Amino acid sequence: MASPFDIDEIYPDDGDQSLRLPRRQVGNSPQGVAVTLLADYTLRTRAALPSAAIVELLAEAGVTTAGARTAISRLARRGVLEGSRLGRRSSYRLSRAAAANLSAGGHWIITSTAAAARWDGCWTIVAFSLPQDLSTQRRALRAQLRWLGYAPLYDGLWISPRELTAPARAQLDQLTHGAVTVFRGRQVPLDSAGHRAPIEAWDIEAINRSYEEFLRRWTPLLPPVASGAVDGAAAVRARTEVMDTFRRFPVLDPQLPVEILPQGWLRRPAQELFAAVYDGLAAPAERHVRAVVARFTDTAQPGIRAHTTADMAAGVRIEASLPERGYGGAAG
Repeated sequence: MASPFDIDEIYPDDGDQSLRLPRRQVGNSPQGVAVTLLADYTLRTRAALPSAAIVELLAEAGVTTAGARTAISRLARRGVLEGSRLGRRSSYRLSRAAAANLSAGGHWIITSTAAAARWDGCWTIVAFSLPQDLSTQRRALRAQLRWLGYAPLYDGLWISPRELTAPARAQLDQLTHGAVTVFRGRQVPLDSAGHRAPIEAWDIEAINRSYEEFLRRWTPLLPPVASGAVDGAAAVRARTEVMDTFRRFPVLDPQLPVEILPQGWLRRPAQELFAAVYDGLAAPAERHVRAVVARFTDTAQPGIRAHTTADMAAGVRIEASLPERGYGGAAG
């Protein structure tokens, strides 16, 4: 089975070909960290931040100055960021398409790890056949299926315990142009020992180990977060890292039915831990981002606002943007 971490994109493509979000990598890439930082603190307002402030925030996350500037430049070329200049001063903000995409992705992260509805025992099967010369189309289809919560039981046959929604059907139509068939039904058990159960499309043991590792990594941080001991750059780093780690779980465990999972499945404890850390660090992290931006501006920063998991579950609403020129201040 292909590794579930082979998903091609951090969030799904919304169909705008000019927008290309960074590819998922093992570990944090400079572009991925930059997108997370801007999404965590400017998603609602699409506020423009001085490039020098973005470079400073990325430096605190371990990204070199050269790596930060390269990441900003590439994100602008991809259509993720929009740049503006005032004299020698440059600022960047999330593009409208990227903001909408990231808002949908955040909603998916939270809702996909919430308690699942009772399973009806049926599976949705997506079968497709695309010629080898359509490798780009095959890759896009697989990435979209993975994002929709499907996994490959066999090559060209992907499954999910959930029903295919109308938006998902429209996305598949766009990607396949008819070279796909969808069924929904129950598995017919066979007597032979060699038959493969649908749940085996997912590596259950590996998913469980990922949950255990997440809990080991972040549980010790709960007392310091609750007491307010995590502040400044440490709060921003931890909040960015816990998001970059947790957002993998909806792909690994797309609300798989608890009825066929091992007892004591750790989806809920992981979701509760993520919410406690991410929400608990929202205020100190926002204060620090404001303080860093203030070093490079001579105006207030009304557009810097950290959202919570409750905001993500409701769908972060994109407000009217601040002026495109962004904040004034030091040269970027």
